[in-house]
Amino acid sequence: MPEGAQIYVVQPGDSVDSIAARFGVNVRTIIEDNQIVFPYALALGQALFIDLGTRIPTGTKRVSGYAYPFISEWVLRQTLPYLSELPIFSYGFTTTGELIPPQIPEGWMINMAKEYGTKPILTLTPFDERGIFSNYLINQVVNNQAAIDTLIGNLLTVMYRMGYVGVDIDFEYILAEDRDAFTEFVRQVAEQMRANGFHTSIALAPKTSAAQRGLLYEGKDYPALGEIVDHALLMTYEWGYTYGPPLAVAPINQVRRVVEYAVTEIAREKLDLGIPNYGYDWPLPYERGVTKATTIGNVEAVQIAIARGAEIQFDEVAQSPFFTYEENGILHEVWFEDVRSIQQKFELMKEFELGGCGYWQIMRWWRANWRLLYKNFYVEK
Repeated sequence: MPEGAQIYVVQPGDSVDSIAARFGVNVRTIIEDNQIVFPYALALGQALFIDLGTRIPTGTKRVSGYAYPFISEWVLRQTLPYLSELPIFSYGFTTTGELIPPQIPEGWMINMAKEYGTKPILTLTPFDERGIFSNYLINQVVNNQAAIDTLIGNLLTVMYRMGYVGVDIDFEYILAEDRDAFTEFVRQVAEQMRANGFHTSIALAPKTSAAQRGLLYEGKDYPALGEIVDHALLMTYEWGYTYGPPLAVAPINQVRRVVEYAVTEIAREKLDLGIPNYGYDWPLPYERGVTKATTIGNVEAVQIAIARGAEIQFDEVAQSPFFTYEENGILHEVWFEDVRSIQQKFELMKEFELGGCGYWQIMRWWRANWRLLYKNFYVEK
């Protein structure tokens, strides 16, 4: 644990008052930091962030958090002090390189980010008309120099006009045969951005080896891309996902495998660890192709456990909290993040001397996470 903080797991008979007395801290601070709602009930096994007052961070880290333009202004204002960069999600593009702006104007987010010394970043995504990553769209652009030139020119125009300071390339499901063309596309984007005083980052699927097969992985050349960009986000989440079986979203044992490989291919200071700000609630029994999990916030997960009288368990291998509950005769299994699982990710960042971390996403306010980050690191501004 960092200096000046403690994580306490709720035991039978505990109350907010008794825990505050145990640590000699203010009751209101525990309530506010952990977003405990009236009448201040707790769940057995719930992990609480306890602020002991002192702060001795171990170093400075880059911290980013993706957000859509429909984010609550209040949530964004609360979060920006903890962010180095604000990647705004997202700009799309056509096969000819014309940009498609977000449906909701994002200028207010850019202005607020700058107010807090946070860098606004244009996130570029290859979405089709259904809002799904399209490898056809990627294929049509990265293999067409005229489309690349048009797209880069349009990016620069928007970045100057809107006040962005960087571009984040978030392309997924790249075809294996487009790997080198995609790498060349990123190189051209980064060169033009650098020439104009902007920086370039990229989101990388969580590979564990150079030879890893699968549509998520084969189109991403870790060493080549790592050399080109200013920094890269490892998307170390979604082991547990909407249509998959109940699992931890970001199990630390799997996250570690990705980091162990990534640092052999990309400079450590360029790497950002991906951190999920969400969990999933699965109805059981799980049936592949039929069962669909509901996305929930980490604070919401604890509130569900309290309302259903569920005891929160902690998987020691995954270093992730989970619980089950029954509603209307249906059993549910919930996996989410808490301050224990987040601290493990911060420890991994320290162990491997990574440059920072990036959150997908910051639409939900999770105060305990940000308070914990504040105790661990200075935020690069």
